[in-house]
Amino acid sequence: MVTLGMTLRLSAGQAAGGNPRFDPPFVLSRFLSFPFRVPQSDRCTCCELRVIITKFGNILTYLRLIRSYVAEFIATLLFVFAGVGSAIAYDAALDPAGLVAIAIAHAFALFVGVSMAANISGGHLNPAFTFGLAVGGNITIITGLFYWIAQLLGSIVACFLLQFVTGGLAVPTHGVADGMNGLQGVVMEIIITFALVYTVYATAADPKKGSLGTIAPIAIGFIVGANILAAGPFSGGSMNPARSFDHAVVSGDFSQNWIYCVGPLIGGGLVGFIYGDVFIGSYEALPASEDYA
Repeated sequence: MVTLGMTLRLSAGQAAGGNPRFDPPFVLSRFLSFPFRVPQSDRCTCCELRVIITKFGNILTYLRLIRSYVAEFIATLLFVFAGVGSAIAYDAALDPAGLVAIAIAHAFALFVGVSMAANISGGHLNPAFTFGLAVGGNITIITGLFYWIAQLLGSIVACFLLQFVTGGLAVPTHGVADGMNGLQGVVMEIIITFALVYTVYATAADPKKGSLGTIAPIAIGFIVGANILAAGPFSGGSMNPARSFDHAVVSGDFSQNWIYCVGPLIGGGLVGFIYGDVFIGSYEALPASEDYA
C-alpha cells in the first residue's frame, strides 16, 4: 500500500539524495499505512505478530528521529541564551570591550552547542546552515523544515527566559547601523553567513575532511566570533535567522527582520550550491584504502 505521504516523501528524498526510510514523514505515513489487523483470509498468529512487530519497530524509529529535533531545540536554546544574554549584559555595547565580550560569548556558546548536538542531530543550530545542507543534497527539504521549527522554537524560548530571569530587561533587536540601508545589510549578512556555512561544510560536511572533522566545532565558533567582531558594528553580525527572529518576536519589532532572513539564507544557499553540489559533487569514487586526512 502506498500513501500520498509516502509518494511525496520518496520524491523529495530521491531528489535530495537522502534515504527516505529515515525521515519522520515517511516513517509516519508508512506506519499509518499498515492496518493493525490483517485480512480475515490471511489471518494467523505469525502474521499478526509480524505486523505488530513492524508497527512497533516503526514507532521506535520515529521516536529516534524525534530526538534529533529535541537536540536541535535544546542546543539552540542554550546557544541563544548565552549569546543574547551577553548582549543584554553589555547592553549591546559597541565599544571595543563590549563587542569583544559578545563575540567571545557567541563563539564559546556555539562551540559547545555544536559539540553537544553533533552526534544526535548534526548540530546545525542555524536555519541558514540547514538550508545550505538541503541545497547541497545532504538532507531533504522536509527534514530541514522540522529542523527550522526546532531552531526557531529554541531561540524564542531562550529570549523569553532571558527576559524573565533579567527582570524584564529588553532583548536587543538586530538592525543596521545609521548610514546603512537594507541592501547593504543584506550583502553584509550574505558575506559573513557564507563564511560561516563554508567553514561548516569544509570541516564537518565534506566527506574528505578526514581528521579535520575533530576541530569542526572550534573552527565554527572561531568564524562566528570573528564575523561578529567584523560585522557587529554594521549589521549586528547575525548569520542566523533564528537568532534574529527571536529578538523580533519578543520585542514585537519586525521592521528590519527581513534583512536577517534574506541575507543568511542566500549566503547559506550559495555555499550549499558551490561546495555541496559543485565541489563535493565533483569528487570521484576512490578506493576504500584512500587516506583523506
